[in-house]
Amino acid sequence: MNLLNIGDSMSEKFILAKSKENEITDSGACGGAVSSIFQYLLANNLVDGVLTLNKGDDVYDGIPRLLTNPAEVIETCGSLHCAPTMVGDLISDYLADEKIAVAVKPCDAKAINELVKRHRIDADKIFTIGLNCGGTVIPEVAQEMIEKFYNVDPSKVVKEEIDKGKFIIELDDGEEIGIKIDDLEEEGYGRRANCQRCELKVPRNADIACGNWGSEPGWTFVEINSDKGREIIEGAVNEGFIETKEPSEKALAIRDKIENIMINMGKKSQAKQLDADALTLEEWENQWNKCIKCFACHDVCPICWCNECELEKPYFEDDQQAPPDPLGFHGVRLSHMSPSCVNCGQCDDVCPMEIPVSKLFHKLQKKYEDQTGYVAGIGDEKPPLYSPQKENF
Repeated sequence: MNLLNIGDSMSEKFILAKSKENEITDSGACGGAVSSIFQYLLANNLVDGVLTLNKGDDVYDGIPRLLTNPAEVIETCGSLHCAPTMVGDLISDYLADEKIAVAVKPCDAKAINELVKRHRIDADKIFTIGLNCGGTVIPEVAQEMIEKFYNVDPSKVVKEEIDKGKFIIELDDGEEIGIKIDDLEEEGYGRRANCQRCELKVPRNADIACGNWGSEPGWTFVEINSDKGREIIEGAVNEGFIETKEPSEKALAIRDKIENIMINMGKKSQAKQLDADALTLEEWENQWNKCIKCFACHDVCPICWCNECELEKPYFEDDQQAPPDPLGFHGVRLSHMSPSCVNCGQCDDVCPMEIPVSKLFHKLQKKYEDQTGYVAGIGDEKPPLYSPQKENF
């Protein structure tokens, strides 16, 4: 199967893949195709390193790790849904001169795309291996949720996954327990609020998109999205790292059905969080008045980058003897960043005052999208206000 000659037909764009190494097949998710693709890229010196997540002390502790040896890949096999970490700014800040392959969620891929437009990442030096994403859970929330609703010690959990509308945990004795995500979220637990609002579940903005939706047991469903993605798959097959086959029409239909269900759930959550339950101006004023201007939202944003940040200029400094005035701070950030907000939710995660920052950024980004047609993180075009077409806009 020569994937360099792939056309646009349904069967040629989609494949099922799995590792040809038994140890990875047993350890990795869905047959370990992603892990073996990383091994192929490293073994053939096509990249300087692979950036992925490594499990720390437990399933709630995901640590970004740069792999340079193919033998290290097996140490990072599997998925971590309770480790909502972004990687775009790690690449732009520390790995911009390296050729990197990276595992990305849809919001990661969007952030990388925005950083490419800002000339912070060289698109020719990065291979993006996308992972379908139903959402992530804040580590502390996950532990509290597991103790409260699953009635087990969170430290006993050795694996977790989101499948068929359930959050499923596996205990150290092999027992599996699953509860419907909807039920957990009605109680204020489950996925992060931004993940509930997300409508990009399959990262077609990555070179390939991988997941278990529509796959057979022991296989990864792969969608090829670029010529670079085709070359990755062809090389991994030819070098004996993975094997592939065509998915059935039924598998394609199942994948489409699951994706559409997830997209509709995201749109319903948007309508609820951004419109029906939207804060009033008075309520937002109360939220902003809690702000201590710690700059955490500014620092964690994966695409907030300037050579000279206006917010760090002397004229934005507050009187040390008076409470900080957050209006100018957040006003500048909203006007500067909201058109390119990728709804990663990191600003919510780090805010010590628990201000729902991402809700307002996401709402303004959606309004900007409605007015201009610009979708952050998708495609090569810049936001209209920053492009040559701004006069027309």
